[in-house]
Amino acid sequence: MKKYLALILLLLPFLWGCPDTTSHSRGVYMLLDTSGTYKKELKRAEAIINYLLGTLQPGDSMAVARIDSGSFSEKDIVAKMTFDKRPSVANQQKRLFKQKIDDFVKTAKGSAYTDITGGVLQSVEFLNEAGAGQKYILIFSDLKEELVKGQIRNFPIQVDGCNVVALNVTKLRSDNVDPREYYKRVADWRARVEAGGGKWRIVNDLERLENIFEG
Repeated sequence: MKKYLALILLLLPFLWGCPDTTSHSRGVYMLLDTSGTYKKELKRAEAIINYLLGTLQPGDSMAVARIDSGSFSEKDIVAKMTFDKRPSVANQQKRLFKQKIDDFVKTAKGSAYTDITGGVLQSVEFLNEAGAGQKYILIFSDLKEELVKGQIRNFPIQVDGCNVVALNVTKLRSDNVDPREYYKRVADWRARVEAGGGKWRIVNDLERLENIFEG
């Protein structure tokens, strides 16, 4: 009898199966371009953020940061939060998050440069530290990167396991002169993200924000 009992105890972990330690939470890091005329698009960004706050669940993480001359820094983070697993507390956190975004949009100053690469690198750090199972980097920008003289950003970026979504990629005046500039800008970013192990897509139809989490 004792032998059978010992055998059963030995087999119990296999009968129950291994616990699922995979994180099923979402992590979202949204980068906001505030350069030149693109700063006028911030109201649209605000609407996207409100949509995200309504979609993310307790236990999910979110951060919003501006893109400026040196975006590989936590100083550009406007708001960040891992929402409490208690829904009532998470809702309070979301209201506070929204207030920070509203205040930023009202007072945001334009930037002369757009260090998108630095922002992407900072976003990877945040998402990895948050331990999110599903990672999303949202780039609200025309994707034209303009750097301070001497800044080095022409190197491969590691975005393994990240969904990189470009939002509201507006066309510049120069794109109207030569549309190939627009297509090249988009293609270059796609190639860079995919070479770094990430998934790339564009969502320009802001009436279909559910496409952000597609796939």
